[in-house]
Amino acid sequence: MANIVLDGRKIKALEVLKAWGVYAGKTEAYVNALWDELVFDEALFAEFLYYIDHHELLDQYKCHGFSLTDLYVVRLKDFNIRSDYGKNTSDCNKEAMVLETFVEMLRLKRDPDHFIKVLEEGRDQDRLW
Repeated sequence: MANIVLDGRKIKALEVLKAWGVYAGKTEAYVNALWDELVFDEALFAEFLYYIDHHELLDQYKCHGFSLTDLYVVRLKDFNIRSDYGKNTSDCNKEAMVLETFVEMLRLKRDPDHFIKVLEEGRDQDRLW
């Protein structure tokens, strides 16, 4: 037992992720699926830890030229269009958007052709990712 090393940051990150998941109205399956990928992606996990500590995106990691901020801005634009407000209001759940931003970065890594096309050309009005 003397050789067991416990990473307290991962425990804290999982606790925060679960709490934000509840706050954002995400299912336990959603949170667990995000955790399963996030915890093994060192670069994105570092970004997540930074967000936990600072409540802003570090933006050091880029995938095919796109940063987390790029994906977050796209998510905000989509929310504003769907809500028909034209601006970011208080009913916009920022924690949900950040979680979705990390999910979308993971999707971008898995299926870059589709997501790059969507990011560069935009979405059809009746189609989400």
